[in-house]
Amino acid sequence: DGKVSEGGLNVTLTIRLLMHGKVKHFLLSKGETVKKMREESGARINISEGTCPERIVTITGPTDAIFKAFSMIALKFEEDINASMTNSSVTSKPPVTLRLVVPASQCGSLIGKGGSKIKEIRESTGAQVQVAGDMLPNSTERAVTISGTPDAIIQCVKQICVVMLE
Repeated sequence: DGKVSEGGLNVTLTIRLLMHGKVKHFLLSKGETVKKMREESGARINISEGTCPERIVTITGPTDAIFKAFSMIALKFEEDINASMTNSSVTSKPPVTLRLVVPASQCGSLIGKGGSKIKEIRESTGAQVQVAGDMLPNSTERAVTISGTPDAIIQCVKQICVVMLE
């Protein structure tokens, strides 16, 4: 509909995350977390079924609902990292890491000419962004790994959404 909202055009977008199977438990503590994320963000969130260790989490909705869902997921990851560190002797906190699944055809515009776009995203958000050189098995998509603070990740996802919308 072309209305411009915070962070881009208010159009429906689908972003897919690749998560390890154990994440399913952490996202589905009796289904409450995902249910709450759906209600609070207004985004549709689906987790793929299956026996493989990797799950695809599909988040669909207007851009602002997607950003809200992502911030909730990133904060949940951070909570999880903090919880796992309470009885550990490790002093440096690992960054939150999310893996997006992006069509290979869109990776070029994400990387930019000579890596300029991805460099700009890294510098402006403070997040680490890595685009896999190879496609995912049996797929025409590549993994994009983002790591950093929840805030850096959210800013990074916003910029990636803008690139994909363009």
